[in-house]
Amino acid sequence: MKKIVVFASGSGSNFQAIVEQLHPKRCEVALLVCDKDGAYCLERAKHFEIPTFLFNPKDYLSKTEFEEVICEKLSQIEPDLIVLAGYMRIIGKTLLDAYEGKIVNIHPALLPAFPGRDGITDALNYGVKVMGVTVHYVDAGIDTGKIIDQLSFKRSDEETKEEIINRIHALEHELYPKVIARLLKV
Repeated sequence: MKKIVVFASGSGSNFQAIVEQLHPKRCEVALLVCDKDGAYCLERAKHFEIPTFLFNPKDYLSKTEFEEVICEKLSQIEPDLIVLAGYMRIIGKTLLDAYEGKIVNIHPALLPAFPGRDGITDALNYGVKVMGVTVHYVDAGIDTGKIIDQLSFKRSDEETKEEIINRIHALEHELYPKVIARLLKV
């Protein structure tokens, strides 16, 4: 069975959508990697009995050092795909070199527009009428990797930011598991 490892830093709603739609029927979610003690994604992993690896980046001298530890954990699993789901760190050279072409991310905007930490707010401030989500491969840039798939919707001027965020999350939960399944051919 194909194996994936999910990286998350926050609530883990995308992690949960992936687990509910894919694990264990279509692939194994073999590990959750998290860099934030107390992040709700850890509770979700516990609920689904998914193993976790929690680390504090401040416990390491450099990004290279903690990514080497992550690579050691991953080498025990041999994942077919690494899935970033709200992981709020830029992937460094150590992980990129070890898993080139096997790391994907979901971004809450229609790339290449509005990359970075707050794509939704940036898009709203710009005044776009069409919003959406992008699944892309991870490269050394910030949200610059090759686009795999996108979903979009036309927003109304009456929608609040919260309503738009909810629509974005719904699209993420729909698109990401489908793209993962397609990439794994499961």
